[in-house]
Amino acid sequence: ECFNPFPLLLFQVEVHSVKVDCTVTSRFAHTVTTSKALNKANFSQEIFFEVELPKTAFIVNFSMEIDGEVYVGEVKEKEKAKKQYDQAVSSGRTAGLVKASGRTMEKFSVSVNVAAESNVTFVLTYEELLQRKLGQYEILTRLKPKQPVHEFQVNPHSNHSWFISDILNELFTLTNDILSQLVLLLPLCQAHISFSPTMDQQRKCPDCDGTLIDGDFIIKYDVKRAQSLGDVQIVNGYFVHFFAPPDLPRVPKNVVFVIDKSGSMRGTKMIQTREAMLAILEDIDEEDHFALIQFDDRIEPWRESLSKATKENVAEGMDYVRNISDRGGTNINDAVLRGVDMLIKDRQQKNLPERSVDMIILLTDGMPYNGEIHLPTIQTNVHSAMGGNMSMFCLGFGNDVDYSFLDVMSKQNKGVARRIFEGSDAALQLQGFYQEVANPLLSEVDLRYPDNAVDSLTTNHYTQLYNGSEIVVAGRLMDNDLDNFIVEVFGLHGAGPNEEYIFGDFTERLWAYLTIQQLLEQSKTGSPEDKANATAKALHMSLEYSFVTTLTSMVVTKPETEDGPDSPLIADKLTEAEQSDFHCARHSNVSPAVDGDPHFLIELPDRHDALCFNIDDKPGTIFNLVREPTQGILVNGQTIGDKKIPPDGKINTYFGRFGIVHHILGVRLEVSTEDISLSPPSPYFSSSMDLFLTKDHSLTVSLKDSVKFVILLHKVWEKHPYHQDYLGFYTLDSHLLPPTVHGLLGQFYHGIEYEVSDLRPGEVTEKPDATMYVKGQELNVTRGWQRDFRRDVKNGDNVPCWFVHSNGTGLIDGDATDYVVSGLFKRD
Repeated sequence: ECFNPFPLLLFQVEVHSVKVDCTVTSRFAHTVTTSKALNKANFSQEIFFEVELPKTAFIVNFSMEIDGEVYVGEVKEKEKAKKQYDQAVSSGRTAGLVKASGRTMEKFSVSVNVAAESNVTFVLTYEELLQRKLGQYEILTRLKPKQPVHEFQVNPHSNHSWFISDILNELFTLTNDILSQLVLLLPLCQAHISFSPTMDQQRKCPDCDGTLIDGDFIIKYDVKRAQSLGDVQIVNGYFVHFFAPPDLPRVPKNVVFVIDKSGSMRGTKMIQTREAMLAILEDIDEEDHFALIQFDDRIEPWRESLSKATKENVAEGMDYVRNISDRGGTNINDAVLRGVDMLIKDRQQKNLPERSVDMIILLTDGMPYNGEIHLPTIQTNVHSAMGGNMSMFCLGFGNDVDYSFLDVMSKQNKGVARRIFEGSDAALQLQGFYQEVANPLLSEVDLRYPDNAVDSLTTNHYTQLYNGSEIVVAGRLMDNDLDNFIVEVFGLHGAGPNEEYIFGDFTERLWAYLTIQQLLEQSKTGSPEDKANATAKALHMSLEYSFVTTLTSMVVTKPETEDGPDSPLIADKLTEAEQSDFHCARHSNVSPAVDGDPHFLIELPDRHDALCFNIDDKPGTIFNLVREPTQGILVNGQTIGDKKIPPDGKINTYFGRFGIVHHILGVRLEVSTEDISLSPPSPYFSSSMDLFLTKDHSLTVSLKDSVKFVILLHKVWEKHPYHQDYLGFYTLDSHLLPPTVHGLLGQFYHGIEYEVSDLRPGEVTEKPDATMYVKGQELNVTRGWQRDFRRDVKNGDNVPCWFVHSNGTGLIDGDATDYVVSGLFKRD
């Protein structure tokens, strides 16, 4: 995949040129992105440069040219780069550590101070091996220039012929005028595509500054293959072997779906899981066998054995899926072992085809809280039970899962893990993953080469080959006697590949890329000595070939400014586990609250930002604010209205009563604008729950080793013609509750990922609008402020925030009405 950068649109900054050259040589993509920007202002200012590139890519070079002076980045060992960063911080300089990542891409960002009427040129180079999925490769170029660009070029080209299956434009419209600038050259031995619209063709209208180009430009293709089982390319002492056998019959599969239905799956996650499972079952092959197991703290199989995917069985399975609902805790260990036991028993009883493959697909969004909870023990139990006879695929839903736990458990059992990102397309992500593994063609595939002819081989044994995918093996030749270079492939079929020869050094870099990727995978499993050796080798090769991997960093030395030397900027590549840890660390101080009429406020101190939304409903409505099933904590709030209808006809609503339940302690606490009541009295109350009431009408409810709730009483002049006393609700130490927590406030206790861009004038001058990307959706938001009354109950502190319209639609899971409950102490 190839992505491209654009400088951020600032005051009087003109993006003069953007050029993306993506050269694909035998599936190995080398992308150079070049962008030139001009500061047209009469004062110096920072110009930001952002690049979104695939997670599977390695940055190999970065440079920026300012007034003829070139500054080049350097790849260093991550720990040494971190020390350089720490030294910059300790000396009082501002240091920028770049760590940002998304679903399939990660963001490289750098800023530099550019003098008045001067220009800067940024050049970033990265490389990756394109992966074949579902029978095709994909090149994706992200185009978001924010303004028409004088020189705009996107040039993907290849040294081999392509079958282009589709050219897609997502999120922007290609008019006939712009399409005229799309040139496809497909000669016999190579392919070239050029996209270079003029300034006028880019504009939304003749006199507009806005641009039509804002989205993704995608090329999907496959390569022309000989009717054999592979092709080999040899250059400068290195070889690469591509193996994707055509026209092999699929192997039947026996799959057990193990589905988490714990309390944290409540709402959108559960709806999307059901939606995805229904689509998967609808497409399952009639030769396959399947089973369904739902679990929380209890294990509930649909049937005690696997069922053949007949129309009748599939229909009954779909009915079962429609009735899966969330509740309880999380017992991953026993749920997976039940699935393994099903497959073993059905094998022993010869209920399954002899030539078929067995697999378990686990979907979970959290950590184990019931049964066996020690993660290494669960991994050992599963690995021992499977005995190398089946594959396990783990799907981690959201950011609260321990991804490294799922990743290692999958790899120990001939499978892979995948993170499913929360968003409107989560069901499609689930279906997409299943389609990739749904059609196994070969198992236990060995690609063998003469021992006396090659060394330094990348992985040449694969447990599975799926339809539409491809195996790639690379290595170093010990001599140039190509007559001795004979390849044997063992699996369900075997044949020797055709040989082709091209020129360049791409084979060595592809070999290094593959070797590093596989060493990084090996560093996650095995003995401590094996992990250390794999890590050391991967680090050595990352530095030798200047790849930014999870072990190295790109150090960019920025030019001096009028204030003295600027700090180095360090770009890191994060592992999936590090991204999860980074997400949790960033949001450990999240402070959700609701106050006023009613204003919901999610303060994110680590981002120096906040989100806010209102919920408008009739007085007397009861909303669930916090719901945590494993600890039995529930908080509901009931709204009240004005005394009578004001002259403007709009009745304001506020929270006037809260109910707090701790089921384990058997305690119910009711707080209203008039009194506080606790029932029934509990012998555990004094040691497990504290109430602290201050004279300024503040009540703090502290749960032992857990969250704190602060309830504020707002006193209104008793003779006020319309308004009356109301309550505010704040949360402290929200991160102490487990990820299973939910509710209007609870769903934000562990933070939320979002991006804001495209700042533009709003209806009110001091409240600009912008576009927010959150949970897979694109929302129009407005910059405003809400008040936090914790420090000053009377006046409050203004907190700037991004306001989400329409009762928080798109930000909250589901709809606001989904949180309406029937009683102050009721769950639903």
